[in-house]
Amino acid sequence: MIMEKKAPKISVVICSYNRQDYIIEAIDSLYNQTHPRWEYEVIVVDNNSTDNTEALCKQYIAAHPDYNIFYLTEKRQGASYARNTGAAAARGELLVFMDDDAVADKDFIERIILFFNEHPDAAGMGGRITPKYIPAEPVWMSHFVSSLVGNFDYSATTEVFRPNKYPLESNMVVRKEDFDRVHGFNTALPGVMGTLRIGGEGKEFFLKLQAGGRKIYYDPSVKVQHVVEVKKLTREYMYRVASGIGRGERVRTQAIGKWQYIKKIIEYLFKLGASFILAFIYTIKGTPAKARPVVWFRIDALKGLFNK
Repeated sequence: MIMEKKAPKISVVICSYNRQDYIIEAIDSLYNQTHPRWEYEVIVVDNNSTDNTEALCKQYIAAHPDYNIFYLTEKRQGASYARNTGAAAARGELLVFMDDDAVADKDFIERIILFFNEHPDAAGMGGRITPKYIPAEPVWMSHFVSSLVGNFDYSATTEVFRPNKYPLESNMVVRKEDFDRVHGFNTALPGVMGTLRIGGEGKEFFLKLQAGGRKIYYDPSVKVQHVVEVKKLTREYMYRVASGIGRGERVRTQAIGKWQYIKKIIEYLFKLGASFILAFIYTIKGTPAKARPVVWFRIDALKGLFNK
């Protein structure tokens, strides 16, 4: 008699685009977990990489026959397309989404299972994301700008996200049934598309779940590190990220209604004003290098909000 393999409890989806330098470290961090490997699977979705990502992934898979890891491709450009493709192939009850330049803690999977065992009312959960600056954190980086490079530490304790608060894409989990309930990620907010960004796909996804009465939690013990190459943090790069946030908010709010879009404009103008105050405070405290990026962030986001 041929025994069917038991479906894994967890499916980790990693979408990748030209990340040959870090994709193996990401998937290897999931191989070396404290939890038994047969209880989870890893699905790598290559979103049109032009570097050596495919060859490296296939070599790694061949060298690790005891690893439930699969390689897929998604030709439609955009992280939302790739995540949806990974989710469609997933067999687990829990969908975990992690970036291709993230490194999971050794107890990452174990902590996720423990959380959902203890919180049966949770539809989803987000964990802590700590930037791993290479070679070191730049002097101009501040708390108010670090979210652009994935820094996320919502709370010191496990708690339900407040209204309009939500996990970040580098470390988020959702029950498969709830993912299907909201039809996955909105491809009108595709995320990264080469050098173009239309962000906010994770925000819209979790806000829809919250609007449906579902609970989304934060658990600081579920941790990943997010690689940040400081040499790539150019003025142009930071503009693309910040304007992508604004561009995504334009799409999201206009889909709801004109008044929502107007309210977002007012909110962004208020935040721009606050950024000038923060810049002044940094300057008088003797850290002027942190001043300008705070203002640039808000100007760039506002440009994206006005830009189709």
